[in-house]
Amino acid sequence: MNVPDLDIFLAAAPGLEPALAEEARALGFARPQPVPGGVTTAGPWAEVWRANLSLRGAARVLVRLGSFRALHLAQLDRRARKFPWAETFRPGTPVKVEASCRGSKIYHAGAAAERVETALRAALGPASDEEPLRLLARIEDDLVTLSLDTSGAPLHQRGFKQEVGKAPLRETLAAAFLRQCGYCGDEPVIDPMCGSGTFVLEAAEIALGLLPGRGRSFAFERLASFDQAAWDGLRDRPPPGPAPAPALLFRGYDRDQGAVRMATANAARAGLSAVTRFACQPISELARPEGPPGLVMVNPPYGARIGEKKPLFALYATLGKVLAERFQGWRLGLVTSEPQLARATGLALQAGPPIPHGGLKVQLWRGGPF
Repeated sequence: MNVPDLDIFLAAAPGLEPALAEEARALGFARPQPVPGGVTTAGPWAEVWRANLSLRGAARVLVRLGSFRALHLAQLDRRARKFPWAETFRPGTPVKVEASCRGSKIYHAGAAAERVETALRAALGPASDEEPLRLLARIEDDLVTLSLDTSGAPLHQRGFKQEVGKAPLRETLAAAFLRQCGYCGDEPVIDPMCGSGTFVLEAAEIALGLLPGRGRSFAFERLASFDQAAWDGLRDRPPPGPAPAPALLFRGYDRDQGAVRMATANAARAGLSAVTRFACQPISELARPEGPPGLVMVNPPYGARIGEKKPLFALYATLGKVLAERFQGWRLGLVTSEPQLARATGLALQAGPPIPHGGLKVQLWRGGPF
């Protein structure tokens, strides 16, 4: 018996949908299409597991469970009680419903969520004291669409970067920015202002073919469709493609010794100590390492995030001078919320689209080879 494919939605930060679609296509997901807020694809439950495990740029993986029409709360209650919840959820599974209403006769989102939660309790029985799974009920033009968050914790929480400094960059954004810079794991990467090491760790994992979700659990592991043996086989499968170049080293520097300590500890937890190096030094001492040219990826401080931005112009100017003088053949990816600071490098840089990050809009500025 053929089971129809699930509608799968890969959530992404607005502006990064094309990068995520490109990643999904490269990993063999079916017909990935960028849409506002993410990428659509389709497949069986095993593809849902694989998306959570292997996609670096996805923020969450949602699955559409079904839809029905409801013109008022009583009808919503009746149809929610008839929905085949047991096909998805195990008995006793706690589920938290988040509802939204737009252009519909049902306009009270809180009341709608309460009706669906009541139907779930009736179908699944008393809930356990586990963390509830997250179900989204979108009511638009009187059509109720039910989607399940299969990830649980956001996917940027890989499970290894347990120590972070001020204003850290999410791993999912770092991975997308690396991809937009053309990085595919076959060249060295340096971050001269590494903080807790996000760019360095992501680059090293890509080079080694390590799965981003290998060190964490997911919400789908608690669903009725979950097969532990099949999941173990998927998670433990060796990475495809050629073996990584063992000579590559991924370096991070920061003038804050505490940041260097955090990055070093995070690398050790991720199993990356052998291919990463972190040291305490200012931008002015940055030197090109021996070997082939590569990519400098950096998320420097910017005014709205750290404080007054006026003193930062000299920092960006020093970065540009060092790269122009010492890093011939290398490329640059720079993330900042301030175009004036990016231009202060004095380098010819191309700006990407604005991306929401921590209440700000940041852009990736790309340049080189120098």
